[in-house]
Amino acid sequence: MAETSNPSVKRCALVTGGNKGIGFEICRKLAANGLAVISTARSELKGREALEKLQASGLSDVFFHQLDIKDSASIAALAKFVEINFRTLDILVNNAAIPGLIIVSPEKFIDGGGFVNDENAQLLKGIIEEDYELAEDCLRTNYYGAKAVTAELLPLLKLSDSARIVNMTGTFGELKWICNVKVKAELDDVENLTEEKIDEIAEWFLRDFKENKLKANGWPIKASAFKISKAAINAYTRLLARNHPNISVNCVHPGYVQTDITSGTGPLTPEEGARAPTMVALLPNNGPSGIYFSEMQPSDF
Repeated sequence: MAETSNPSVKRCALVTGGNKGIGFEICRKLAANGLAVISTARSELKGREALEKLQASGLSDVFFHQLDIKDSASIAALAKFVEINFRTLDILVNNAAIPGLIIVSPEKFIDGGGFVNDENAQLLKGIIEEDYELAEDCLRTNYYGAKAVTAELLPLLKLSDSARIVNMTGTFGELKWICNVKVKAELDDVENLTEEKIDEIAEWFLRDFKENKLKANGWPIKASAFKISKAAINAYTRLLARNHPNISVNCVHPGYVQTDITSGTGPLTPEEGARAPTMVALLPNNGPSGIYFSEMQPSDF
């Protein structure tokens, strides 16, 4: 557990997966904007190493706390740390995520082999591998984990007069990737959307994955778990925005960024990828909520 140095009246932000990549750069940008920033990571060692880098760059109000977003006790310990040391939370950035697949041929992936359409999914053989265990872990992390962290920290966010939730997503979370008409309609029906419906869709996907029914039931074929996890996060974002009108809740596609998830490919650096989520985290009080930002611009779900 990190020690705090009287954060006084500074606004406080928390970033999951803040030890590397986009998450690390979001921490840096938010701290540079005058916020007290809590970075989290599953690895205590890597989290502390990242904290030292931030502090070495001249940022003093940065802190670290270990967090496993799939562990309820770990989430509860983090919430208690925030409550004791900061009393309220102003910004939550749900950044931690995993790809739900293994890139077995980075060279072919980098050459563009990882980005063929579902119609040509057979071309991915020997480039990426997906199985049920990876798919389940992806949903438990990217959707259920982010949701659990949000639920635990909501009471602290409600104490803020300028609360923000930023959920990291991607173009793969857009509904165009889902051919199942019923699923697409339910995820897009914001007025009647419930957390239970999103959970049911996530579990339906996992059952069909296990039973090899993805194509038959209109689910994505490639990067399937990642796509459904982010589609679920997008729907959850809209649900939160509807249910908590006093909190600005948005999701952000940071662009195609050179991170572990993309095997280091993409035109954007992590620093460039952090621009959009930082902008959304710092939206004014009269800013939008329930919006999907594709990089710096509002876009369609």
